[in-house]
Amino acid sequence: MRARTLFPLFFACAVAHAEPAAPDAFQRLFRLAGLDLLCDQSAPLVQRGLPEAQQARMAELFAADGLCRDLARDVAAKLPEDQAREAERLLGSPLAQRFTDAERSVGEANGDGLNAYRAQLGERPPRPERLALVRRLDSAAHTTRLAALLRYEVGKTQALLTLHGRGETLDEASLSARTATQAEALQTSSASAVESFMLYAYRQVPSDQLQAYAELYEQPAVKTLLDASLDAIPALFAERRARLEAPEP
Repeated sequence: MRARTLFPLFFACAVAHAEPAAPDAFQRLFRLAGLDLLCDQSAPLVQRGLPEAQQARMAELFAADGLCRDLARDVAAKLPEDQAREAERLLGSPLAQRFTDAERSVGEANGDGLNAYRAQLGERPPRPERLALVRRLDSAAHTTRLAALLRYEVGKTQALLTLHGRGETLDEASLSARTATQAEALQTSSASAVESFMLYAYRQVPSDQLQAYAELYEQPAVKTLLDASLDAIPALFAERRARLEAPEP
C-alpha cells in the first residue's frame, strides 16, 4: 500500500487527489471502531467532581454529538473514501464481531470475574506467546494510547478549570508543559488495565483468531482511521479549552 518502489511520483499524485470521506458517513464506522465511546465518555469524565453549574457548561461544551462530528471532520481530511469503506468492512466483519461480543460479555457482567482474574495474574501469568499477541493487538488498535490520551486531556481540562477557580489561567502550551509528567503515568496504568482486560475477555478465543484480529487492525485503512483519530483528539480538546477562556453567555 505504501508503494515505496514503483512509480512513487504517480502514487503521490493519486493520493493527493483521492476523494476524502464525507464526515456524515462516519457514524457507523466510529461505532465499529469504538471511537464513539470516546465521544460519549468525554463530558462525564470532565464533569466529575465539578459544581453543578460547571457540569452544565461542560455537558454543552463536550457534548458527544459535537465532539464526534468534529472528530469526523478532522479524520475525513486524512481518510480517503475508499479507505473509509474498507475500514468499515473490516471492522464490521464476523471476526471483529466475535471479539466485540467477547468484550461486551465482560462489560455486562458485574466485574467480579475480571477483578478475580487480575488478582491472579501475579501468581499465574499468561503464556508469553499469548501475551505477545495481546500486546500486538493493543498496539495496532491504539487501545492503550487512546484510553491514556482521553484521561490526559480530561485531566488537562480539569486542571485549567481549577486554575480558573483561583482566578488564574494558562495558555495551551504552558498547560501542556505543566501536565506533561502525568502522561507517562497514565500510559502505564492504562496499559496494565487494557492488557488484563484483553487477556480476560479473549481467554476462550484461539490464538490464531487473536492473531487474525491483530492483523485486521494492522490493515492500512484501519490504521489510517485510528492514526488520524489519535492525532485529532488533542486539538479537539484544546479547541474546547480555548472556549473556556471566553466569558459565559
